[in-house]
Amino acid sequence: MAPSNALEFFLKKLGYSFNNIELLNEALTHRSYAATNNERLEFLGDGILNFVIAHELYKLYPDVQEGDLSRLRANLVNRESLATIANQLNLGEVIKLGSGELKSGGFRRPSILADAVESVLGAVYCDGGFDACRELIVRLYADRLASPPDLQSLKDPKTQLQELLQARRFELPDYEVVDVTGHAHAQIFHVTCSIEKMNIKVTGEGKSRRKAEQKAAEKAIVEVESGFAKKQSG
Repeated sequence: MAPSNALEFFLKKLGYSFNNIELLNEALTHRSYAATNNERLEFLGDGILNFVIAHELYKLYPDVQEGDLSRLRANLVNRESLATIANQLNLGEVIKLGSGELKSGGFRRPSILADAVESVLGAVYCDGGFDACRELIVRLYADRLASPPDLQSLKDPKTQLQELLQARRFELPDYEVVDVTGHAHAQIFHVTCSIEKMNIKVTGEGKSRRKAEQKAAEKAIVEVESGFAKKQSG
């Protein structure tokens, strides 16, 4: 597909006609291509996206609490979700990248695609105002807003484990760093998660203490659920 046809196809998918095409040009220019690039528009688009999605979730799910609303929003605006939208728009075919990024496949890189989506949203806001940008976001997210992921699946393992234990009135688990291995620039943390009442002690590893704790919590959840299941069947 020729560049002009690719841009035409992208705009058709986007469903928005720019009054000032230079704003679109800026939104599609990566920092590796030129000094005048899409980073400022990305900053603007990020703020608008977070607000619009927060507002839509607030309206659509009046019974969902703040913490769960925050998790839903984070899931909808994360890199993976934005990169998926970028691929649906064929955005990778029209981003202007420097030669190095082109050779390394930057037009497929989720971080670049996600940033470009936010830049385009910023450009639409500057070109057509808030209502135009909000309408675009709601349209792009229509299916995701109508069918959000399961709330429980969005909670990190430590939170899931905590809620699992609290539901049974068990004390919260203890986390302890038992070892740190590897060189300073590539350390691996070894953390134990202990649940004394159930005689459970598992170890998780990760590149940070937080990641190691989450890994340990994942293992502990399996042990806890297995213990509960045995108790019920017995």
